[in-house]
Amino acid sequence: MAVDTGSAIAWLLASTALVMLMIPGVGLFYGGLVRKKNFISMVTMTFLAFSLVSIQWIFIGYSLVFGNDIYGVIGNFQSIGLSGVDMDLPGRFSGVIPELLFMAYQMMFAAVTMAIVISGMAERVKLSSFIIFALLWTTLVYDPVAHWVWGGGWLAALGFLDFAGGAVVHITAGFSALAIALVIGKRAGFGTYSMEPHNIPMTLLGAGLLWFGWFGFNGGSALAANGPAINAIVVTNTAAAAGALAWLAASWVGGHPSSIGMVSGAIAGLGAITPCAGFVGPQVAVLIGVLAGLLCYKAMEWRIKKGMDESLDAWSVHGIGGVWGTVAVGIFAVAAINGYNGLLYGNAGQFLVNAGGAVFVLAYSFGVSYVLALVIDRIMGLRVSEEEEYVGLDLSQHGERA
Repeated sequence: MAVDTGSAIAWLLASTALVMLMIPGVGLFYGGLVRKKNFISMVTMTFLAFSLVSIQWIFIGYSLVFGNDIYGVIGNFQSIGLSGVDMDLPGRFSGVIPELLFMAYQMMFAAVTMAIVISGMAERVKLSSFIIFALLWTTLVYDPVAHWVWGGGWLAALGFLDFAGGAVVHITAGFSALAIALVIGKRAGFGTYSMEPHNIPMTLLGAGLLWFGWFGFNGGSALAANGPAINAIVVTNTAAAAGALAWLAASWVGGHPSSIGMVSGAIAGLGAITPCAGFVGPQVAVLIGVLAGLLCYKAMEWRIKKGMDESLDAWSVHGIGGVWGTVAVGIFAVAAINGYNGLLYGNAGQFLVNAGGAVFVLAYSFGVSYVLALVIDRIMGLRVSEEEEYVGLDLSQHGERA
């Protein structure tokens, strides 16, 4: 296949930059939700995640995901250190895009996913332990799952559909965040005194950057400037808007129309439409977004009721949204958009594959993350001291004030 020299490359270059913008978006979204004494820590960890994953991806990550398949489980080391990854030739999975650009685009996905996981560590993790965890998690959780789905692994062989990362990004990140939170324990004083967000406008700004960047996240996954890319952008915006309105309405019924709730609903809609963006139309996107907003809102309420301190709700927003979206592909996919039918169009097999795959990815991500966190905690400790937590991570870990 000849490499594209025009619009497809231009679009993926722009999409790569858009997805990168989501990383500071996550930082600002999370940073506004924590207490002021931990703001720098939250933003720093997202940039640190980006830096760590960028290096890991070049040396081994890309090869583990997109190298030649080994028994459906992982890629080989053919592209270690980007060996053979060319800026002028397409790769096996890059279509008409030069493989080096495809590598850079996929690197942003891995980095954003690790940044989302930070939710389960907010306000209490040691920076040194985070570094070790981030490198191991990307290698042992993200890379295998991405290979199963996008790199020719066993889920791909079964026909599992995930257009832009409902399972690869959102299920892995959300359920991993929950596992870490359960290992590391609640923040000191959680449930006893207020832990209100210190800067709601900062969180709203972060959400805006995420919404904007998501057009590259989903639209770029078409790997061309074409009809599926246009459809992906339209349904992405539609589901986000529907999710925002659904969560806003739900929170209004329970009290006040929360601004944080509204943007959380938008992100829930974005997470849910991510696996569907290449397979459904705008009308179905409304339904997917509304149900995402309501399901994720109820998941957050359940977490709070159970007293679990998955601090910034990656589990309830990304995890549950990702599960719903991945299952929704198997229900609503229509061949007129990208050649695949779901349950509503007579293909029950697609529903079973996607639902089963979602459950497996959920269990794998949670289980491996739990064990990783437990091992690191036993060896070097995940959590800062009680005094450091009281002072805040900005001062105790970075020697800086916001």
